[in-house]
Amino acid sequence: MTRSPSTGATGGPPAKAATHTRERIIHESLRLFAERGYAATSVAEIEAASGLSPGAGGLYRHFKSKYEVLSAAINEHAARTRGQVAESLAELSAMESSSDLEERLSHLCRAGLAKVREESELTRIFFRDLSQFPELVAVVRQGLLQPMFDAFVTWFEQQPEYRSADVDWPGVAAVLGGAVLQYGLFQETVGDAPGHTERDRFVAAWVRLAVGMLPAPAPVHS
Repeated sequence: MTRSPSTGATGGPPAKAATHTRERIIHESLRLFAERGYAATSVAEIEAASGLSPGAGGLYRHFKSKYEVLSAAINEHAARTRGQVAESLAELSAMESSSDLEERLSHLCRAGLAKVREESELTRIFFRDLSQFPELVAVVRQGLLQPMFDAFVTWFEQQPEYRSADVDWPGVAAVLGGAVLQYGLFQETVGDAPGHTERDRFVAAWVRLAVGMLPAPAPVHS
């Protein structure tokens, strides 16, 4: 006798529903942790926000504890970041032949700012709550922050003007990537841009800083 798809025996709708519920729990818990703080957010509140019956234990069908929800959220953001970095580098590399260096630098800066903004909830959680979880701080460092700096290094090494240049690219990435990170974090934690400098002005100044730090570009032969 053929099993009904509703049984989930072959990965049908119930399995998809369970995955969707798990994702919803992660999404809503991260929002609540960012708004209220990890300690101030109860499991029942996460359940209610996720469309589950508050206090009925629905969260525990997917996670063993509130901590496991936080850990899963941070690890999933780290995994997603690795894919995003690869995609962004591919997109930026496609611009190589169609734009000048300053335009490419501008796109690099804006991509970094967009990533920092995307992680705004995680940023608030990081500064408020993660000091009590050093193992999760390590995930953020290795899975989210370091890949961003590594991406800056890779990008500069790929530019045709600098492929043979003897430059300390990690040092350059630390300065330029650090400026992008600081601008985004300042906005997310303080609620205003550093020096009230709006984004376009920051990007323009960042490009000038980058050009000033770099050696004169080598001629690019077609």
